[in-house]
Amino acid sequence: MTSRVITFSLLLLALSGCTSPSRQVSQAAAPVCTVGDAMTQTTLYFGLNRPHGLAISAAEWQTFVDAEVTPRFKDGLTVFSAQGQWLGNDGKLARENSKALMLIHATDKTSEQGIEALRAIYKQRFAQESVMRVDAPACVAF
Repeated sequence: MTSRVITFSLLLLALSGCTSPSRQVSQAAAPVCTVGDAMTQTTLYFGLNRPHGLAISAAEWQTFVDAEVTPRFKDGLTVFSAQGQWLGNDGKLARENSKALMLIHATDKTSEQGIEALRAIYKQRFAQESVMRVDAPACVAF
């Protein structure tokens, strides 16, 4: 009986450290930084093809950055041109020119709301199914 109690107690102790898989990365514990400050690096991937019609132009992209991104992330941002590809539901390889937007930001409600607003606005404005988001903790020094 005592071994069962000990085993059960150890199992409860081990499980107490588990977290829900739906937890967002932006809520993860901050890294321990030996240099710089703990922040979050978020990279968003924006496809430049419309489902119907012409591709999103360089001028349309820049207008989106100037009107939507810059006001929300005034401290700075980086944009990369990229070429994405994925296997579609139809089994065919799809390729698309895209833009990657990298943001270094505090892990807070304002940043989270700004990022999600950008994703929603872009999807609606340019008829996109998705804007991929990748978050990672980062140590940042200037």
